[in-house]
Order: sequence, then structure tokens, then C-alpha cells
Amino acid sequence: MYRSEGESIYYLSVNRNKKSVTVNLKDKGGQQLIRELAAKSDIVVENYLPGKLSALGLGYEDLKKVNEKLVYASISGYGHSGPFSKKPGYDLMIEAEAGLMYITGEHTGPPVKVGVAITDITTGMTAHSAILAALYNRVRTNKGQHIDASLMATQLSTLVTIAYSYINKGIEARRWGSEHATIVPYRNYNTKTEPITICCGNNGQFIALASSLGLESLISDERFLSNPLRIKNRKVLDDIIQARFLEISRDEALSLLNNKGVPLAPVNNMEQTFAHPQIEARGLVTEINHPGIGPFKLVSPAVQFSETPLTIDLPPPMLGQHTRSVLNDILGYSETKINQLCQDGSITTFDYGF
Repeated sequence: MYRSEGESIYYLSVNRNKKSVTVNLKDKGGQQLIRELAAKSDIVVENYLPGKLSALGLGYEDLKKVNEKLVYASISGYGHSGPFSKKPGYDLMIEAEAGLMYITGEHTGPPVKVGVAITDITTGMTAHSAILAALYNRVRTNKGQHIDASLMATQLSTLVTIAYSYINKGIEARRWGSEHATIVPYRNYNTKTEPITICCGNNGQFIALASSLGLESLISDERFLSNPLRIKNRKVLDDIIQARFLEISRDEALSLLNNKGVPLAPVNNMEQTFAHPQIEARGLVTEINHPGIGPFKLVSPAVQFSETPLTIDLPPPMLGQHTRSVLNDILGYSETKINQLCQDGSITTFDYGF
């Protein structure tokens, strides 16, 4: 989408509020430019293979010499040490290699990937938190530091109880689909129309579910009196509940169960998701004007601040759109020097007409 205008949804989805400067890192002039920018920066974020930037004189120890307060965050597949450190890593690889893919999917089917590049996303969020912690530490120490974040370490941390069950008890994981390993009923059910999600986390919620669905006999059934018993008799109970849901539409199910003490939700597609009244009420979609493609919608920041509201001030930039302005405004480079760097192949500038 938007390929004819030179932009893609992938790029547009993650680059708002940024400026684009194109620098040739293999060129001596480009390397010097990066050092000068680092000297005036708080943070550097890079995701090259470990050792690549150091070979160019742009590693943490190199840039630390020009700015000892610099927070330098490296994001890689496996981290900067260990036997796999020099190996490139992609989201799909790490989902497979670090356990997430193995536990994702229906229990009767093969392992599958998550619907979005979740390991990439969570690693970015982990690095973001680490950068903020390093900046806070800098307030106390007046020194920056190197942050070594990796897809593998982040993926391992997000396995939470699955990981702890194995490393402490040797319990191998399995795929559960939408079901829960230790809570029943806690899963998706099909209706006559579209699926619904039910999350009965305690006996009271189970009783409310059974009563609302006209399945009162389940409440006194000795097989279902407690969660451990419901786990033991999972298939029988799920079959009974599933048969009842197949008698009604999803809208009817939601009407029967709403405000009855049963945690539930519809399984929404994208159209239904973005039509959700809560999304509109919270302003979770923002429309901006992109100079290259016109009006463009973005998902708004996920967090709202009481004193410093977050805003989307800049659309995702075109490649090298801000090379001239950044070098002029931040480094004080003259037009003559910028033009010389272009001729030398140290940088690239573009004139998009806006």
C-alpha cells in the first residue's frame, strides 16, 4: 500500500515523530558526522550485528570518548556475548528458537507464529524501558552506559510462567490454542455467527455463566464444583458449553451474559476492532497530513499523560528528508559544507518539494 508514492505501511506504522538523515557509515566523513551528532545527543540506538559499528569506529567505547553521558542502546538477535552473538536474528527465528512458537497454536495442530512481529515489538519496548532507566541513573551519576538488549532475552522473559514451570519443575510446555492450562472454562467458543471469549477465573464467575446460559445443572454437578475438578473434566464441560453457544448468535450471547458477572468479549476482526466505541472515546486513532501521500491515519500513543499530553507532531519522514536541516540546525554546518559532503559521498540529500 502506498508503494506508488514511495512509502509502505510497514514504514509508516513505526516512524512518526522522527526525522530522517542519510549518512554513509562506511565513509570517513560520514563516521565523523555521526561522532559529532553523538557528542550532542542523549541516546544512540542501533541494531547492527555486534561488533559491526565498533569496526567502523562507532561502537559504544568509541562514542563514549566524545560524550561520556551518552546512553548507547544496542538491539540484536542474541546479545553481544555468547556463541550466537554474531548471528543475525529475526522475529520469526527467535519466536521459533526461544519457545514462543512451540506454545502457540491449537493443541491438535503444529506450532504457529503470532499474528504480528511480537518479539520485535516487545524487544523495542524492553529497550525503551532500559533507556529510560539509564537516563534516570545518569541524573544521579552524570554518566551514560551501554545497553545490550536482544530478541532472545526478551522472548525468554515473556514466557513468564511457562519458563518458570520448566526451569524449576521440568514441566514441558504444550499448545493450548485459546484454552488456559489451569483455568476452566477460559477460552473461545463458537456461536451460530462469530466466536466469543469467556474467562471464568473463579467459582462465582462460573456460576454466573451457567445461570445466564440456562445451564443451572452444571452448578451442582460434582464434576464441576471447583476449578481443579473442572480442569479434570475439561472436555465434558467445554462440550456442554460449546453446544449451548451454538444455539445462539454472538449478539445473543453477549446480551445474555453482559453485566452478569461473566468476563467476556467478542473476537473482533479489524473492522469491528476499529469500530469499538472505546477506541473512538479514547481517541486511539489520529489522522495527520503526510506531505507525500496526503491524509493518513495512525494508531495514537497507547499511554495518556495528565501533565504532558503526547502528540503526533511529525508524519513519518521520507528518506533523507531532514539531512540538510539537521546538519544545519544541530551541527551548524553551512550549505557549502553540506554540499561538499554530498559530493564526497558522506551523506545523501533529497529534495521532495516540501
